[in-house]
Amino acid sequence: MEIPVLETNKLILRPLSIDDAESVFVWASDERVTKYMPYLTYSSIDYVRKWLTTLQSENETNNFGFVYKENNLLIGSGDIGYNSNKSSWDFGYNIRYDYWNRGLASEAAKGMMKFAYDNFGAKDFSANHAVDNPASGRVMEKCGLKFHHFGEYSKFDESVTFKAKFYNAHLEIIV
Repeated sequence: MEIPVLETNKLILRPLSIDDAESVFVWASDERVTKYMPYLTYSSIDYVRKWLTTLQSENETNNFGFVYKENNLLIGSGDIGYNSNKSSWDFGYNIRYDYWNRGLASEAAKGMMKFAYDNFGAKDFSANHAVDNPASGRVMEKCGLKFHHFGEYSKFDESVTFKAKFYNAHLEIIV
C-alpha cells in the first residue's frame, strides 16, 4: 500500500523522501531528541540519506513525516506497523526539540492510529518509552493507551539499554 497523505488539525502526515534529508538531520542529529530513541544520533547527513533510501523498500511499517501546517516545516517523523508477536500495531514518533510541548506528538500518533484503523481495521495498539522519558508516556496516554508492564529496550547497536514502560490499548473507535 502506498503511504497516503493525512491531515490533522495542525499537521500534515506524508511519506518521507530523500529530499527531506536536511530537515530530518535537524532532529536526528540532536542528542536531546535521540537520547531515548533506539537509533543512534546521526553525525552525518549521509546517514540520514541512507535511512531515507531504505524506507522505499520497507513494507512492514508506514513511515510518515510530520509537517507543521503553520509554516510548512517538516518537524518530525513516526511510524506504525503491525507486530505479529504482540498481535498489535506498534507506533513511535520523534519531534524536533523546538516543537516539543505543543501536543504535536500526540496529534501525529493519533493520526497514524486512525490511518491503521481506517485502512487495516486496527484496534489493538502498543508503544513503549524509557522510564526516564515520562513525556513520551503522556503522549501514549493521550492516545488512549494504558500502562501494561515494565521491561527494557536497547539502542540498535546495544550500547545502551533503557528500563521501559510498555503500554497497550484495544480501541473500538478512533476519531
